Amino acid sequence: MKYLSISNHLFTNNRKNFVSRTKRNSLAIFHSNDEFPRNGDQTFLFKQNADFFYLTGIDQEQSILVLYPDCPNKAYKEVLFLRQTDEHIAVWEGHKYTKEEARIASGIENICWLSEFDTVLHSIINYADHIYINTNENDRYVHSVPYRDIRLFEQLRAKYPLHHYERSAVILRDLRVAKSDIEVELTRKACEITRDAFIRVLKFVKPGVAEYEIEAEVTHEFLKQRATGHAYNPIIASGPNAIVLHYVDNNQVCRDGDVILFDFGAEYANYNADMSRSIPVNGRFTQRQRDVYDAVLRVMRGATKLIQAGTLLSDYHDEVGKMMTSELIGLKLLDKHDVEKQNPKMPLYKKYFMHGTSHHLGLDVHDFASRYKPFEVGNILTCEPGIYIPEEGLGIRLENNILITKDGNIDLMADIPVEREEIEEIMNS
Repeated sequence: MKYLSISNHLFTNNRKNFVSRTKRNSLAIFHSNDEFPRNGDQTFLFKQNADFFYLTGIDQEQSILVLYPDCPNKAYKEVLFLRQTDEHIAVWEGHKYTKEEARIASGIENICWLSEFDTVLHSIINYADHIYINTNENDRYVHSVPYRDIRLFEQLRAKYPLHHYERSAVILRDLRVAKSDIEVELTRKACEITRDAFIRVLKFVKPGVAEYEIEAEVTHEFLKQRATGHAYNPIIASGPNAIVLHYVDNNQVCRDGDVILFDFGAEYANYNADMSRSIPVNGRFTQRQRDVYDAVLRVMRGATKLIQAGTLLSDYHDEVGKMMTSELIGLKLLDKHDVEKQNPKMPLYKKYFMHGTSHHLGLDVHDFASRYKPFEVGNILTCEPGIYIPEEGLGIRLENNILITKDGNIDLMADIPVEREEIEEIMNS
């Protein structure tokens, strides 16, 4: 791992919080993510399962966690299974966790090799009444590939059909959304790296540079500062490319007079930043670009104030929609008389602002959370309004990451330039 070590208190506390919500005499099993083949002898870059990392701090493939707090054998109340390394693996793949390193990283005392899993599990599972299986229940996910946890569930159900099977996701959905102090600091670090990459880009951009050259500058700064890499595929969208919400080709030349929409964020220790900015290629906004930019910024400022404990996501989006409607009328993109007659279920502002304003952020960029539960202290949410005008080849989006505290919210990206004048000043310095 490129990132610095994390205190295992984070993962120890996460496990305690999880088992405290399970039923009496329950056993829970968590798997690392699958390794996905890229061709005949390569796999895609490994990305750890967010729930597994949340509970263990282990960033390695072919790993299993078993939690059984009521286990009659005290040695197996919590046990971590790892792939046993050897000289061949060390030569071809590099270093893997030793048992002692895994103890330090996870805070779990009992570390076993993966080859022991079946034997150990069978020796204790028949004493448990409930078995918790971890499934992907993010409502953005559509199940099509039988991932590791699902495959194990099918095997267990065949071997142990009379146990009561439970869902870990119900518990984790409530736990993961409220960030601890350590998680907030890891997210701050990801935001700081993202800030430095953006400032680097401001000093680099000029007419004639290619979008992929800008992406290279961002990647350089991320890796230079120990980021794992990009939190998601970066969007470097100049001119009309900014109208495509998930444009990731990044292969066009940036033209004088156009605006570039950036949407990128660093991933640090598996925690993510998510930032959007829009800048003029030549270092100066035109009057129209200024007007649209300022409208988006006003909506972002107003929406940020609404991100507080107790707010419902649906109510929040309705209020932001009203702000955006007013701005679009001011920009002469909407007519107020048409707005008065609009279908409330199909508001007219959606023509120019078609996505949501906020999502939860954490180990996943679109973090695991309930869209029906009010915001609460410890939540980190994005705030990302945008205006997209196809007929003008102009798209502007601004996005910061907001932490809710008991004393209000904190903008974790407050030190990243967003005021139009500051952006122009840096670009022309």
